[in-house]
Amino acid sequence: MAMPTIGLVEMGHFLLLMAFAVAVIQSVVPMIGAARDDSAMLEVAKPAALGQFACLTLAFAVLMQAYIISDFSVANVATNSHSSKPMIYKISGTWGNHEGSLVLWVWILALFGAGVAVLGRNLPDRFKARVLAVQGMIGLGFLAFIVFTSNPFERLDPAPLDGQGLNPILQDPGLAIHPPMLYLGYVGFSTTFSFAIAALLEGRIDPTWARWMRPWTLAAWTFLTLGIALGSWWAYYELGWGGYWFWDPVENASFMPWLAGTALLHSAIVVEKRNTLKSWTILLAILTFSLSLLGTFLVRSGVLTSVHAFATDPERGVFILALLVIAVGGSLLLYAWRAPSLESGGIFSAVSREGSLLLNNLLLATAAATVLLGTLYPLFLDALGGPKISVGPPYFNATFLPLMIPLAIVLPIGVLMAWKRGNLPSALRRALPAVIAMAVIATVIVFLVAPKSAMATFGIAIGVWVIAGSVFELLSRAGFPNMGAARVWNRLCGLPRAAFAMTVAHIGLGVLILGVTVSSTAQVERILTLAEGETVDLAGYDITLASISDVRGPNYVAERATFDVSRGGSEIATLFSERRFFPVERNNTTEAGIDTGLLRDIYLVIGEEVEPGRFNVRLYYNPLAFWIWGGAGLMGIAGLISLADRRHRIGAPQPARSRRPADAQA
Repeated sequence: MAMPTIGLVEMGHFLLLMAFAVAVIQSVVPMIGAARDDSAMLEVAKPAALGQFACLTLAFAVLMQAYIISDFSVANVATNSHSSKPMIYKISGTWGNHEGSLVLWVWILALFGAGVAVLGRNLPDRFKARVLAVQGMIGLGFLAFIVFTSNPFERLDPAPLDGQGLNPILQDPGLAIHPPMLYLGYVGFSTTFSFAIAALLEGRIDPTWARWMRPWTLAAWTFLTLGIALGSWWAYYELGWGGYWFWDPVENASFMPWLAGTALLHSAIVVEKRNTLKSWTILLAILTFSLSLLGTFLVRSGVLTSVHAFATDPERGVFILALLVIAVGGSLLLYAWRAPSLESGGIFSAVSREGSLLLNNLLLATAAATVLLGTLYPLFLDALGGPKISVGPPYFNATFLPLMIPLAIVLPIGVLMAWKRGNLPSALRRALPAVIAMAVIATVIVFLVAPKSAMATFGIAIGVWVIAGSVFELLSRAGFPNMGAARVWNRLCGLPRAAFAMTVAHIGLGVLILGVTVSSTAQVERILTLAEGETVDLAGYDITLASISDVRGPNYVAERATFDVSRGGSEIATLFSERRFFPVERNNTTEAGIDTGLLRDIYLVIGEEVEPGRFNVRLYYNPLAFWIWGGAGLMGIAGLISLADRRHRIGAPQPARSRRPADAQA
């Protein structure tokens, strides 16, 4: 055990109090300055945002240091760490608990606030001050939660000789990366929320505002996409059940803001390009962050039981619920007050690019509402004294998938539509090459995969349609097929990065659809018992349980099964699956043996010994499983490509000449 870091931990607590005090200043002074048009008060916003970020950075570093050196005089460290843990899990243990994850939460919030302070050079002073003030208010609420109910620096006296350890299921490299990436996503939507509230206060919502907001929305959406994908990948290889998504309530907590954020991203494009859907875009910005706050409440309130949830007492959940009510209720009241006075913007036909994006928004918003209902209904029923029920995949498959099918069908056609007034027959004729490509490629995939149902065949066709339509839309934008190959290539090279990003994102969606459809409908599962030396067939592969041996890890002991995988007499791979026991935590975990290929995964899991020399095993053949995370990865890469677009770096266009300079600053 390390010696207690006398003074340093107290300094960390003091830094949290300093951040709280700075958040009070950041919340109040710039907002008053904006109301009075006082330049001196407006100038407080930037140093306050940077000061809060500095305080929280140092406080987080102090907490991490306590974990690294195993300072068990800190209650948080003693409860969630152990001297025998590998260093990577000591570090990740900093945020693998309720108190530490909240410090990470507010640190990322302050990071985005500091980002606006430093990078928002093109923002008018008054608007920027209001954005930073709203960020300060959010930080103030969560810092109050930490300081008054969840102090991560609370001391233990006397200090224990060792810690209680971290939940073994969280001792994984994927879980070291997944929470920070996820937080960068849905905490990042606080910035779009702040932009929306500042716009309502200013009474200014126009294409320039949308251009200011869109990079921050895109950054949050990108991180959230990658964070959800990492969590799904972790569940696939760590939990040992051969799946990647189970509609767990805590999974839904991050998926709902992703759906709303995707709608917001598309809606902001309409505001930027056509100066319409302004009120709807503001509402989406509020709802997206509100769903992020709801997820925070669900994970920390104690109302959910999940491998993802932090078990905490309900009293702290009430504090979060109060923050949720204040933030959501206050913002919706402001919206109800100011939204009716907003100009409606341009008029467009239902058959147009705007119309297709509006349909996209309605379907995504409805999908988010169905997930919200399925997640909260059991909680409401339980609160009213009703029976305890669970809402699982049957409900979500029956309600969510029918909304995604028309979305995927319309997507390639919508991007071919003209703004304001489109021509559907013309768009369909332009999409004909994509339809032909879809028919040919889907037929080949169906022949190779041999799906077991008509719905699976339809899902394959939908996935290929999205990919083919997206590729053709990019080519048609470059002049194909009306121009020669050389001119098409030159025009492709001249397209903005955002155009390529849109195509890559839509291709990623198509790849994801194919992966989900094929892996879900063509999976082969075998559950049986094997002894050493026995061989069994799995979808044409010979799986041999070669040996069972005992191994020892840094803080666990394990029973390791060695599997030989071959096909037609040729050796394919040697896989290892383990049943690990962690003595400190008195818990078991399962490590699957996975051979990943472009077209299939071989997934093997060793179970308990049911009789001397015979073990339960679970064997899975998962076709196109890699495509699930490959598709999500492509969407994340698309977000990064779009963020690199020069138009996002140089900021908003200049206001129209007819607008007076005074109006531009209003």
